[in-house]
Amino acid sequence: MKIGILTGGGDCPGLNAVIRAVAKSLILECDAEVLGFKQGFLGMIENKYRQLEYDDVSGILTIGGTILGTHNKANPFAYFAANGADVSDQVMENYHQLGLDAVVIIGGDGTMSIAHKLAQKGMPVVGVPKTIDNDLMHTDRTFGFDTAVSIATEAVSRLQTIGESHGRVMILETMGRYTGWIALHTGIAGGADIILIPELPFEIEEVAEICRAREAEQKFTVIVIGEGAKVKDGELVVRETIDDSPDPVRLGGIGNYLKQQLEPHINSEIRSTVLGHIQRGGTPTAFDRILSTNFGIYAACLVASGKFGQMVAIQDGKLTSVDLEKVANQTRYVSPDCLMVQAALAVGSSLGQKNLKTDFSQLDSNLTI
Repeated sequence: MKIGILTGGGDCPGLNAVIRAVAKSLILECDAEVLGFKQGFLGMIENKYRQLEYDDVSGILTIGGTILGTHNKANPFAYFAANGADVSDQVMENYHQLGLDAVVIIGGDGTMSIAHKLAQKGMPVVGVPKTIDNDLMHTDRTFGFDTAVSIATEAVSRLQTIGESHGRVMILETMGRYTGWIALHTGIAGGADIILIPELPFEIEEVAEICRAREAEQKFTVIVIGEGAKVKDGELVVRETIDDSPDPVRLGGIGNYLKQQLEPHINSEIRSTVLGHIQRGGTPTAFDRILSTNFGIYAACLVASGKFGQMVAIQDGKLTSVDLEKVANQTRYVSPDCLMVQAALAVGSSLGQKNLKTDFSQLDSNLTI
């Protein structure tokens, strides 16, 4: 058995843990030969790879990033270095020349969409869900998410001491793109007074009213806001547009926008902090190391049993797999009636809408986190 591995899209804590688990388990259990493609799909396009021996993947469990490197523009179906041409036939040719039996592809929504297209062309692939945004369909959790939330939660705790000392409104802008999973979990874990997410457009006056009420009592306010959040009837705040990127829109700046909108309505000083790529770097948490290891081992099991065109997933606490077709080009959003939203409201956090209240009659076992 000869198996390829690649890490596509952005870097993420836990990638090396997956590489380690896939390679070690296939080497030990199947006596497999394992090749790691360099810089994601770019390695498949340019036929650049490295042999992964057992010792090569030892000692990498705790290391952030990816030992194979990655690339967020090397889409074989729209290759940036060839004026957007489809070079997927070249990828298939390289695959066959190497004599591979399958490829384990680790990545987020864009990567899984490419994996699905390669599967349609006849490549045996198994996907592993990676993204700090936690926005992949049909899996309750992606690795990297817990690490990002832990880092953001620590930032909230540090900003709270500043806000309390100076009587300020402290705004923390998190990543997450068009979904609010990071901001919502961070806000609950950090005890934020206001949590603003893309799925629930906020009302400036409602946010200002809460800040004014806290000025009179607690003296400070902590706000966590996802980068994709927007004011009701408003537009997304875009930091920049990169034309040759698969996802050209770069969100960012909503925290500072909120600061500017609040200043005429409250007396407190306001400070806005953009956490940015700090959430994606460094060593993974213990939870992400364990999840990544389990994902990697399960991916290896799928390869060994010949179950291709699948993505590893976790549903209701159990490892399973789903068809790549169901994941490709899909986004998992926060549902306004999910348990996490209800939990935030129940403990007094505002989600920026005046009439949004906890419905205790809905807090039952049917709601998902």
